[in-house]
Amino acid sequence: MMHSEHTNCLNCGSPLLGHYCSACGQKASTHRYSIKHFVEHDVIHGVWHVDKGILYTIKALFKRPGHSIRDYVKGKRVPYFNFITLIVLILAISNLLAPYAHVKVSDLMPEAGKAAMNSFEIFTAKYPKIVLLIAIPVYSLFSFIWFRKAAFNYSEHLVLNAYKTVAELLLGLAFVILTIFYTNITVLTIIYFGLNGGIAIIYSIWFYSQFFSKSGYSKKALLIRSMLIPISYILLSMMIGFVAGIANGINH
Repeated sequence: MMHSEHTNCLNCGSPLLGHYCSACGQKASTHRYSIKHFVEHDVIHGVWHVDKGILYTIKALFKRPGHSIRDYVKGKRVPYFNFITLIVLILAISNLLAPYAHVKVSDLMPEAGKAAMNSFEIFTAKYPKIVLLIAIPVYSLFSFIWFRKAAFNYSEHLVLNAYKTVAELLLGLAFVILTIFYTNITVLTIIYFGLNGGIAIIYSIWFYSQFFSKSGYSKKALLIRSMLIPISYILLSMMIGFVAGIANGINH
């Protein structure tokens, strides 16, 4: 076992002044690899810390979403799981479980509605997860516009909306898991449109209200501006759908 008798960091060569390197963050003490160390430290310790970070982040997203992500954006990042990795992980799990689902989203759409759908609506219904990802920069633009007096740049708005999308993807994953064990179309239709309608909008307003609660807005302005973000996105979606419908009519 190698301990910190070294005066310089073994990773970057900087002088060691404590238990961690002030330049790169590596621990001052290092260990030679062995089967025991590999199992006890790298496997068990690594998995535990990943699980802990995931659970902490998920709990924060559904307990105090805006406050926690504001802390993350401002620099408190150690407890949280990276949003990009978390999005990829959720999408991977969803894709692995999808073949076992007995009900698809297309099964929940009424036949009359399917016949009247334009190309944009068809794409939205067929690839809801892709639409959620595409929506991140769009939501970020609207949150940046409506809360432009807050001290956050567009990149920080991308981060906060990416974490909001994580919560929405988790709700979608829960729905996929439900369809594996439950097949009542009527009930699933109510749940699906409830998740993507009322619950998603309420969550968004709650999320933005918390996140921007320290940005100097009055409670009334905070609520109205938080509502205007999803409303703006819905209006934009309707506009795109309208244009797509006109384009489909011209082509036919």
